[in-house]
Amino acid sequence: MLSNGEKLGAFIVPTGVAASIGGFAGDASVYAKKFSNISKLIVNPNVVNAGCFSGINDNMFYVEGFSLDSFFKKEISILPSNNNKIGVIFDKSIPQKVLNIHINTINAVKTVYGIDIYGYDVTENEVGIDFYINEYNISIGTVNNLETIKNSAKRLLSCGCNAIAICCLFKDGDDENYSLNGGVDPIGGVEAIVSHYVSKELKVPCAHSPAFCDYQIYSDIVDKRASAEYITPTFLPCVLLGLNNAPKIVSYSKNYISLDNLDYLVMPHNSLGSIPVFEALKNGITIFSVKENSTVLNVTSDNLFKNSGIIVLDTYEQVLEQVKLL
Repeated sequence: MLSNGEKLGAFIVPTGVAASIGGFAGDASVYAKKFSNISKLIVNPNVVNAGCFSGINDNMFYVEGFSLDSFFKKEISILPSNNNKIGVIFDKSIPQKVLNIHINTINAVKTVYGIDIYGYDVTENEVGIDFYINEYNISIGTVNNLETIKNSAKRLLSCGCNAIAICCLFKDGDDENYSLNGGVDPIGGVEAIVSHYVSKELKVPCAHSPAFCDYQIYSDIVDKRASAEYITPTFLPCVLLGLNNAPKIVSYSKNYISLDNLDYLVMPHNSLGSIPVFEALKNGITIFSVKENSTVLNVTSDNLFKNSGIIVLDTYEQVLEQVKLL
């Protein structure tokens, strides 16, 4: 519980594992919003990012995945922040026409929302992103030049920025299984590699948005859960909106918001093999496993955490009722 008596929860949906809720484009937002109505709520970007939309609100803390793990390991605490000064990194390989679209996006977000976006920095070298879905049906990939991203981030931080948006070029691929059939998001895994690296190296709020050379708006009807990504040529707005009030990352201290304040953790049913779950168990934090949200993984409380005390419920609505009683 927070010092003011409010509950604090964490609502996490892992990236790149085809979560039936939250594995697409902001489709977990409506569920997270309900929890944020009864407590402060830590969310990973995957929960609320939705292309030109965002499910973030003032009662949520937007925390990138690596920092989230560090929070659960009591390596860091978070400090609420408002109107961060955001710097944007663009991959050198982004063509000028595509870059122009993203610059227009930055200016639009500044104009409409009044967000403090300092400006942008283009990497000295091409980042070199490759992505694929592995034999376990999990989204993954490689990044050839992470160092050039870090150098850009350092330049922006030296100019007073305290949050970093990263935009790298992705090759246009075949994502029909994702867009039409609800399959694995093919780029989520490698996006996490980029943001984890910046979080680890620089201890700063950050999130990634992909850029594609094909910036035409998709005209076919797609899976409604992914539809936010197919009506816009850029996904940068949701990242900028999330980073606007993202909490600052500070060394672990009970004087700030830390794991000691956390009342509960909500996870998809079969993706419990993660640092937040392990650390929450160690620290006696109430964990809810939600059956209506399934992934391609098979890590449940039955096959990994027998007699752990993890509460397994069918729906998020049932979890909400239990959280109210905590």
